[in-house]
Amino acid sequence: MAECDLNYERLMRLFPNVLSEDQRCISLLSESQEDSQRTLVELLVVEQSRYTTLLQLVQRPQLSWGRSPNMRIRMYHDAKSAEVVEYQHQNRFLGSYEIPNRRMRQRDEKVQLNQFLGEYLRYCLAVGGAMDVPLELGG
Repeated sequence: MAECDLNYERLMRLFPNVLSEDQRCISLLSESQEDSQRTLVELLVVEQSRYTTLLQLVQRPQLSWGRSPNMRIRMYHDAKSAEVVEYQHQNRFLGSYEIPNRRMRQRDEKVQLNQFLGEYLRYCLAVGGAMDVPLELGG
């Protein structure tokens, strides 16, 4: 739970107007990269309710050598917590798994996903800059 609470704080720092805006784009441009090589992290509000927000996080461009992060994160505004609810189009993660299991998930898969989100958001905060650019969905 502590990691989820920290992830909520990190998301609010990256996307402070999540309750009033539909999207946020963060550029992960290092000084040695050209604009055409910049990596973008797109945060899109998929669903908004009184106490929760569902965000889609996508990194663009897609990596040529592997899969770029693609996840859905549920933000709980009343509890000030955020958790990964979908990763690479897989969802319904249990708190723990018996080993072996049908989906070949790690025993603590849910914990690892939320830790990965925390590391990724810390990286975005360290090197990222917010941009006002229109998002091209599905591209």
